[in-house]
Amino acid sequence: QVQLVESGGGSVQPGGSLRLSCAASGSIFDINTMGWYRQAPGKQRELVAIVTSAGNTNYADSVKGRFTISRDNAKNTVYLQMNSLKFEDTAVYYCYVGGLRVGINWGQGTQVTVSS
Repeated sequence: QVQLVESGGGSVQPGGSLRLSCAASGSIFDINTMGWYRQAPGKQRELVAIVTSAGNTNYADSVKGRFTISRDNAKNTVYLQMNSLKFEDTAVYYCYVGGLRVGINWGQGTQVTVSS
């Protein structure tokens, strides 16, 4: 069992920035992939960014150049720095961790709202 605690969500104006964090605890051995998904009302949950234990990253085309994902293995934490936020970034953001032994685990979600 993996416990994920998310923080950093909130409401910002277009062009603003937020930094999300997700701390993992519990059965955290063999975590490979950590990342973020998001879900807007009426839409499917979509991948935002992921980072592997090897340091490889992947981003959705819609956030490339604006978002940066990173992880601190000593703190068992993954971060998402979000800059130049747009209206269409408004969604609930879910932390994700996965691995061969730990399986797939989801955070509870944190709301990000971009409005003027």
